[in-house]
Amino acid sequence: MRAPEERPVVKLTGSDGNAFAVMGKIKQALQRAGADKEYVNQYISEAMSGDYNNLLVVSMEYAEIQ
Repeated sequence: MRAPEERPVVKLTGSDGNAFAVMGKIKQALQRAGADKEYVNQYISEAMSGDYNNLLVVSMEYAEIQ
């Protein structure tokens, strides 16, 4: 599993707050930052393992949210 060297920066302010839209933005940012498919799938699995608050907490662990 290959994580990006640095957490990607993702701007969520002013964007669609839908859970799938948030995951899509983080997924794209991780891929652009060099994360491999296994790492991205781990993010998605963790993000979907709870409620919306969990999604945001997990997203903040994988990316720098603005």
